[in-house]
Amino acid sequence: MSQTSQPDPAKLAAARAAVALVQDGMKLGLGTGSTAAIMVQVLAERVKAEGLSLRMAATSKATAQQAEGLGLKIESLDELGWLDLTIDGADEVDPDLHLIKGGGGAHLREKVVAAASDRMVVIADPGKVVDQLGAFALPVEVLQFGFESSRKLIRRALHGLGLGDHDVLQRLRGSDPWITDEGNFILDLPLGAIDDPVRLARALSSIPGVVEHGLFLGMCDLAIIGKGDGSVVELNRNADVDADLLAGEGVGAV
Repeated sequence: MSQTSQPDPAKLAAARAAVALVQDGMKLGLGTGSTAAIMVQVLAERVKAEGLSLRMAATSKATAQQAEGLGLKIESLDELGWLDLTIDGADEVDPDLHLIKGGGGAHLREKVVAAASDRMVVIADPGKVVDQLGAFALPVEVLQFGFESSRKLIRRALHGLGLGDHDVLQRLRGSDPWITDEGNFILDLPLGAIDDPVRLARALSSIPGVVEHGLFLGMCDLAIIGKGDGSVVELNRNADVDADLLAGEGVGAV
């Protein structure tokens, strides 16, 4: 790779395996985050080496800027119409390939792009693989208008689900509110464990003022988990994860 600093070997392995799935003529969605950034770099190198003809949409302004700086042409999702494949990272991946995303604050666009794709492939290091979602704080994007009312309604919904003892924290960038590409605020919910992600997703989506949450349920088709030795493990839905395959890689409860 042409980056001055060496990327994490596990993330690089996952990125390379995902980019190997790309075929000439595809329409691609490019994810956001540290692992996705490595993937964009690997993809740009392959496009240059092989002369691939691809059309691409980005899930954030940051990804679009990176891709264009590497010589990739980014178009709007509406221009592309529908995507063959989206490659993105995740903050948590469970055995059903349910995800928590949004650590980079782009989960709204990421979900829109993933939903407009035939296939979503997630790339991650072993530390993102968990038995149960929730250790990573769940991001919820909310309108600036009526922000405190939305936060109060989220607290009320959590209470109704037996999660009322957890905080609802506004994400900051330094001392200022974190503002997403769509001009919204983000609330982070440090829930510890999510026993029923479907029920929680439904409750959050029903709240006026909530634009989108970071639960990606039933959207991921394949998770490619890179390891420090350069190998990868591919996880399909309901996969029986062999702990030995990921041993020593910083996996939580797998």
